[in-house]
Amino acid sequence: MFSVNNIQDIKRVLETVLLASPLPLSLAELKRAFEEELHNDLLRRALEDLRADWQDKGVELVSVAEGWRFQTRPEYQAYLDRLNPEKPPTYSRAVMETLSVIAYRQPATRGDIEEIRGVTVSSNIIRTLEERGWVEVVGHKEVPGRPALFATTKRFLSDLNLRALSELPPLPELAKERLMDRDERANAPQMD
Repeated sequence: MFSVNNIQDIKRVLETVLLASPLPLSLAELKRAFEEELHNDLLRRALEDLRADWQDKGVELVSVAEGWRFQTRPEYQAYLDRLNPEKPPTYSRAVMETLSVIAYRQPATRGDIEEIRGVTVSSNIIRTLEERGWVEVVGHKEVPGRPALFATTKRFLSDLNLRALSELPPLPELAKERLMDRDERANAPQMD
């Protein structure tokens, strides 16, 4: 008989729903799997215990921006690739540069991206990133024309196995210099 007072029962349910889910599940979504109300502290403890239970397996339980999910450990990817030799989509340098600018400068307008990259940003590049679920419009800049402000999504973070933007790797020095130069030009007093 299942009991929310038994941590083993809770872990068994969590394990089942997480293994069956194709997407990460938030704490709120995981709580819906239970008839009785579970406190977040108990749910987190059960998840941490479950993570420890899977410590020495080829699959691990991780927390990402969108929630909790099971995934294969990176060191076993070569074995999976042999079974499913399909290659993931590749993205052009322009797409990756645009994504990087948005990730590190968000929210960013198309004009911001063009100024940093030094080239025009094609609508197809933005569309590719939106279709992948990595960027979205989060508002509009309060200037003439009200350009869209782009930011990364939780899906972007989850796809990179991150929980927050603060976990992004630091920018290389050259990229930092380009971003700082852009900021200095933007904040410089305008001469008439």
